Amino acid sequence: MSARQIRADAALLSIAFVWGATFVLVQGAIDTLPPFAFLAFRFGLASILLWGFLCWRGKHRQAFAKQTLRPGIFLGLWLLMGFSFQTLSLLYTTSGKSGFLTGLSVAMIPILSFFILGLRPRPNAWAGVALSVMGLYLLALADFSRINQGDLLAMLCAVGFGLQVVYTSKYAPRAGALPLVTVQVTLVTVASLVLSFLFEPWNLLLRKHPWAEPGVWMAVLVTALFATVLAYVGQTYFQRETSPNRVALIFAMEPVFAALTDYVWLGVSMTGWGLTGGALIFVGMILSELPGKHLINRKGESTCVEKPSEY
Repeated sequence: MSARQIRADAALLSIAFVWGATFVLVQGAIDTLPPFAFLAFRFGLASILLWGFLCWRGKHRQAFAKQTLRPGIFLGLWLLMGFSFQTLSLLYTTSGKSGFLTGLSVAMIPILSFFILGLRPRPNAWAGVALSVMGLYLLALADFSRINQGDLLAMLCAVGFGLQVVYTSKYAPRAGALPLVTVQVTLVTVASLVLSFLFEPWNLLLRKHPWAEPGVWMAVLVTALFATVLAYVGQTYFQRETSPNRVALIFAMEPVFAALTDYVWLGVSMTGWGLTGGALIFVGMILSELPGKHLINRKGESTCVEKPSEY
């Protein structure tokens, strides 16, 4: 494995850590703010930061270029689908089931990559996916004796996140990471704001109470800067140096980091099954890194990862 791929994997693992570590902040914030309103503020602040940085670098016009605007809107729709259905699923099902079903994007991405990108995963990648799915189940210990609408929404969420990862691999080499992410985040901001006005008590936001909670401000600031701006710019940039299947397995570590954060910050104990699940996810990620420098497409041809362009 090349130094570029090691660097990319390390960066993507850091992103998974940020997403997992900020989960506890988000949970606390949506106890006070309606979910779509929180998403609107989170992505709205991120949009302001991204557009400001683009203008400062004199690259704001790149966001309106054909190779950036259309793919950015397209990727933003899948990102919106993932966040929206994940939020709605929590209204009808448990966080454990929602987390497991959302994590199934790990299994979907190799299949989607084959049909969309023509990439055929190697056997060790499939083995890594299988171990990670088993680990996700043990980590969640979800009861699937009954399936409800929340479970179906969580599965749709997994499809949304899976397609966002796969199509990022397709479009990221053709555009700058920063403009591409800016378009995506802006679309999620506008759509979340509209959904909040349509389906949530938006007048609650005009009252003082929601903004009197320090946790709300902390969650908005941290998730906007670290879990949105830095995370999605980093994903878009470094994903060009690795495969979507490997990205999926690395991101499967997110619930592991979330569980560790719960243990460190909130004192929530981890069961033996949870520890076993986390270990399986980690082993699955390592297994996917074993021999195989090239990707194989459906025609049996070897494909190399493209060299990334500048931000």
